[in-house]
Amino acid sequence: MKIKEVRIYKKDLGNTRPYTIAFKTVDEVYNAFAEIELENGIVGLGSGNPSEYVVGESLTSTLSVLNNGKLDFLIHRDIRDLYSLLDEIQLQLPENPAARAALDIAVHDAFTKYIDVPLAVFLGQKIKSLPTSVTIGIKNVQDTLEEAKEYYEMGFRVLKVKTGKDVDEDIERMKKLRENYGNDLTIRVDANQGYDVALLTKFYKETESEKIELIEQPIPAKAVNELKALPEEIKRLVAADESLISPMDAFTLASPPAASRIFNIKLMKSGGIHPGRQIAVIAQSSGTELMWGCNDESAISISAALHAALGFSNTKYLDLDGSLDLVEDVVKGGFDIKDGWMSITSASGLGVSKIS
Repeated sequence: MKIKEVRIYKKDLGNTRPYTIAFKTVDEVYNAFAEIELENGIVGLGSGNPSEYVVGESLTSTLSVLNNGKLDFLIHRDIRDLYSLLDEIQLQLPENPAARAALDIAVHDAFTKYIDVPLAVFLGQKIKSLPTSVTIGIKNVQDTLEEAKEYYEMGFRVLKVKTGKDVDEDIERMKKLRENYGNDLTIRVDANQGYDVALLTKFYKETESEKIELIEQPIPAKAVNELKALPEEIKRLVAADESLISPMDAFTLASPPAASRIFNIKLMKSGGIHPGRQIAVIAQSSGTELMWGCNDESAISISAALHAALGFSNTKYLDLDGSLDLVEDVVKGGFDIKDGWMSITSASGLGVSKIS
């Protein structure tokens, strides 16, 4: 079954809850979308939203490479030649991981719609459901508590709190959250490279009794040797995020002494499901746990990450809340979520369908 057409477009999906992290404030959510249509009318859907600060790719460059007329290598190719197509996408767009992700996801969706199975089933689903964290940006203590209350009342029990601007306020926020919710709430932290080793050590020591589950990328991404040199009691909490872009990075981080016990895989960093799963295999082989994260994304790519995540027994953490605060989306479906627990549907492919 051959590919008939590839269509590309963009859309601002809006953000009902603008938030601040260590290096920017997010108040709009433009995504790039790819549609791959087969000869029989099946349409595979993909989407991408890069983080320029992390991978050096802007949405403008994503759309530019997708619209420059160089996607002809996909036209008239047989969708059943799945892995050759996925490898070629990675080779054709080496500098644009979000562009690669959009095409990679669309190819996966088209293929598994063609064979009429959910993508997770094709990938070898190991896990039925996991809870996702929901994210609170950098806020003062009172605003943090108010937003936490909203999420708690919605049924979420895993919070990821952005930190990295003021370590003393970060510590106070952790203490107040634990004081208010006791052990009924799991607390994760994402410093987005906002600390150095001294500040990280201070944060760890003063929040040790708060039982923080993990700390994402506490120090600069390039400081891998400093991560490797951290005391084991701190390192066991560290999830590599901005340090982990490619499978090659995964080898570097996992090589003894390991830099972290957790890899945070994001399809927008890796370039899609195919390279994301390569990172996951390296993690599995090295005894590293997996977290699957996201940017602010359409349910298309959030669903893709969920389907991939459920295929690995070392997936322990989901942070796939990137579509929950969108004003609108171009699709419906993709996953079920109840009290924060995410699972796939029984529909084929990604389980998403376009909103007409």
